[in-house]
Amino acid sequence: MEKKVFRVGSVGIGGISRGVHLPGIHKSPDLELVAVCDLKPERMEYARNTYGIREDHCFADYHDLIACPDVDVIDISTSNNAHFEVAKAAIEAGKPFCLEKPVTLTAEEADILAKAAQEKGIPNMVCFSYRFKAAARYAKELVEKGMLGDIYHVYMQYLQGGGGPSYDLPRSWRYQKKLTGTGALGDLGCHALDLVSFVTGKNYRKAVGHTDTYVTQRRLEEGEGYGPVDVDDFCHYLMEMDGKTSANFSVTRFAYGRGNYQRMEIYGSKGGLVYSLDVTPGVDELEVCFGYPYDRSGIYTKLPIPQRFQCDQMQSFADILNGCSDGMAATIQDGCRIQHALDVIIRSAEEEKWLPCD
Repeated sequence: MEKKVFRVGSVGIGGISRGVHLPGIHKSPDLELVAVCDLKPERMEYARNTYGIREDHCFADYHDLIACPDVDVIDISTSNNAHFEVAKAAIEAGKPFCLEKPVTLTAEEADILAKAAQEKGIPNMVCFSYRFKAAARYAKELVEKGMLGDIYHVYMQYLQGGGGPSYDLPRSWRYQKKLTGTGALGDLGCHALDLVSFVTGKNYRKAVGHTDTYVTQRRLEEGEGYGPVDVDDFCHYLMEMDGKTSANFSVTRFAYGRGNYQRMEIYGSKGGLVYSLDVTPGVDELEVCFGYPYDRSGIYTKLPIPQRFQCDQMQSFADILNGCSDGMAATIQDGCRIQHALDVIIRSAEEEKWLPCD
């Protein structure tokens, strides 16, 4: 079947859009960026200068972009508080969409989107970026082949240092609950939750969480003075997964010296593996230990990652649109499931007790 080129309208031209979405769209032979939308004129100027977007296809209102007859699909990279309304409008217009994480501010909103997209049969993708790391995909295959046996434990770290005092970051939308929902938990923790579930193939059954905030005031982005921070700087949580697998998560923006560090250790009855990211900046790696006598040696072997596991996030979205996806990208249903887990972790931290996942 001949592939179609889809014309993309992108809503939200911030850091993640300029770093991942727009370059990925530009690189894909099956996608064409034709329109952008942002509340800040300088961001649309960036899109005009960098990607040649016509001035009459630069919109301040996302409704106008979605209604544009030259736009086939919608790319959503806004602050979290706008995810629900923009995705809902795309679904109502019958246009496929890809959506940044977390998908909404609440599980109730996520349920609405998941139901509406399913009822209308709208193709979609949620941008859980680490599903596209080759080492994670290789780890998933090893688990699916039974190389680890029954999985007992998962230890997942997602550590960044950028929130610490030495960075003196301003009070952006990421530090305001009404705009982001949660702090490190929603920003980093949802990636960790999805990655563990993706690799193990297991769902979450119950949770207990602990969150807190170290820097409670940050300087305002515009003007003088400081404003309050009302979201978490870190979140540690325990999860019980299918089959009584125990998962331990550590997520923080206050890990001194870390950039975008991830480490996932999985231990089963037949073997163990370690997935890591950013030990060497930007590099994903996989180490394994399988069977006798290696179980007695304490030695993990670094595996070369086969080329067949290499993939690209925005090309994966194009493949979904063209009906040739490998089925490994996250959908709004996956995003909804993770949003439910996030909500449970937040309530558990507030109530200081284990809670069942919905």
